[in-house]
Amino acid sequence: MSNVIHTRIRMFNTKETYPNQSLDNDLCQAVRAGNTVYVRGQVGTDFAGNLVGLGDPRAQAEQAMKNVKQLLEEAGSDLSHIVKTTTYLIDPRYREPVYQEVGKWLKGVFPISTGIVVSALAQPQWLMEIDIIAVIPDGWKAQEAL
Repeated sequence: MSNVIHTRIRMFNTKETYPNQSLDNDLCQAVRAGNTVYVRGQVGTDFAGNLVGLGDPRAQAEQAMKNVKQLLEEAGSDLSHIVKTTTYLIDPRYREPVYQEVGKWLKGVFPISTGIVVSALAQPQWLMEIDIIAVIPDGWKAQEAL
């Protein structure tokens, strides 16, 4: 076993990711630290930078959860090992469509969950954002892609 304490997944720099802002920060989409996976807030933007669901909070939640699924799998975990979600909404009226969509992805998982209504997110077109903490149980092997 190596002495690496954590693994960074999908590293990026905000200068390239958000060219409309004056930023220069080194971040990543997820970090695996021991048997815990922390997933950065995911929105309705795919990994190529394309917004999915302009004006549609449910569609943005669906894309965010696609991102979460992929990141967890890249980290060696999966959706069934999510232990905590934090969901940010820019309008309380978005709670139902967003939570219905997220609920489809987390059926039978039973994580703890926090929901927060905020005045805005980092980009004006984003209607929701979700961040995740998951675990990797001892001895668990990720499923091979079919």
